[in-house]
Amino acid sequence: MEYLKYFLYLILALGGFFIGYLYYKKSATTRVNNATEKAEKLISDAKLKEKELLLKAQDKAFHIIEDAKKEEANRRHEINQQRQRLEQRETAFSQKLLDLQEKQQGLYDKVNEVQEIKEKIKKIKEDQEEKLTEISKLSREEAKEVLIKKIEENSAEDLMVRVNKLENDVEETINEKAKDMMALAMQRMVSNYTVELTTTTIDLPSDEMKGRIIGREGRNIKAIENMTGVEIIVDDTPNAITVSSFSLIRRHIAKKTLDYLIKDGRIHPTKIEDAVENAKKDIALDIKKAGEEAMYEVGVTGFDPKLIQILGRLKYRTSYGQNALRHSIEVAHLAAMLAEELGADVTLAKKGGLLHDIGKAVDHEVQGNHTEIGRDIAKKFNLPAEIIAPIETHHDDKPATLISVIVKVADAISSARPGARNDNYENYLQRLEELEKIALTFEGVEKVYAIQAGREVRVFVEPNTINDLQSHNLARDIAKKIENELKYPGEIKVNVIREMRVTEYAR
Repeated sequence: MEYLKYFLYLILALGGFFIGYLYYKKSATTRVNNATEKAEKLISDAKLKEKELLLKAQDKAFHIIEDAKKEEANRRHEINQQRQRLEQRETAFSQKLLDLQEKQQGLYDKVNEVQEIKEKIKKIKEDQEEKLTEISKLSREEAKEVLIKKIEENSAEDLMVRVNKLENDVEETINEKAKDMMALAMQRMVSNYTVELTTTTIDLPSDEMKGRIIGREGRNIKAIENMTGVEIIVDDTPNAITVSSFSLIRRHIAKKTLDYLIKDGRIHPTKIEDAVENAKKDIALDIKKAGEEAMYEVGVTGFDPKLIQILGRLKYRTSYGQNALRHSIEVAHLAAMLAEELGADVTLAKKGGLLHDIGKAVDHEVQGNHTEIGRDIAKKFNLPAEIIAPIETHHDDKPATLISVIVKVADAISSARPGARNDNYENYLQRLEELEKIALTFEGVEKVYAIQAGREVRVFVEPNTINDLQSHNLARDIAKKIENELKYPGEIKVNVIREMRVTEYAR
């Protein structure tokens, strides 16, 4: 029974295996058939796409060929047109060449005719000269000389009259043109004049401030006067004091010093020294700013900053009462207008006019007149010769260049306007400067201030060089030299000040 049972299991297993094999075979056959169909379909589709691509390529090639044919036809047409135009031009050129040859031949014929006529005229002239020589018994050269002398004698007076008339007409025309140009420049350049005085009024918050400025026994006011070189006038004018000095820069330093002290409220010698130093720094900044503003107003650039600083110092310099910086700016504008009318370089004219009086900025510190000093300054800063020339020659009778002439004329226009300058004021300033220069010539003198309209000279000496006895002798020597070299009304007080300061620090 057991064997039968195992046999049945074996039969069932074989049957199942056979059935599974048949199912697998059928399934595999089905998959193979499906794959075959898909492959055939893909091949068919690929063949269709290949046919479509071939058709498209053929169409594209056909269109390219058609376009190429059209382009070739167009080019051929253009070439034919160009060839026709060239043939037409060649025909026209050949015709013009023929016409030119005919005209040239006609000119040759006329030249020959003219030459024949000249020969005939020459022969006739020679025959006439021979006949004249036979009649007058003179050679050709002698007859020519007689004829020229006769013409000169008859026409000399008329020629002179004509020449004089032409010269007068030309001179009048030139003068009128010059006057018109200067009048036009003066009308275009109109500026106000403010004559610089020798005093400056300072407003005070109260009359009590006057006493604080004077200080105990006048020590504050004396310190301010000694440090700034001005004279401070305290009178009955309410809420105001007056600063007097012929030097514009000293007055401004003193004014700024007093402004600092009044604002601070504490007034004593130490504060005064600090205020003077601050005022000097402010003036230095103002000088630099004034130089830069002058260049901007005139419209020039390219100057060295140190030269601009020197230019700004002209703000605190006057010439016959006329502010030197405003005068220089005005001359620059006038020179530019004249240069524009004359066709000269406007930029060079501006620069030459602006710097023509640059020597006046330091003429009280350097030996020589302001034209020589200005020339040396210009050379030091490597300015071109076209700018140096007007600086050096604007007071000469014969300026070297056109720009020099223009600057000289502009300088004269600016200086000669009514009210621009005051000769008496300049003479007064010159006398005060001479007073200071005389005192500075002595050894041991540190600084000198002329005050009270030139009636007093304050001389500060070096305490280590000059002793008290020498101070007395120095005052007498300065007074004698002033008496011998200057002419002045009344008397001048020479005040020699010897101040000894000893400083030590506690550490």
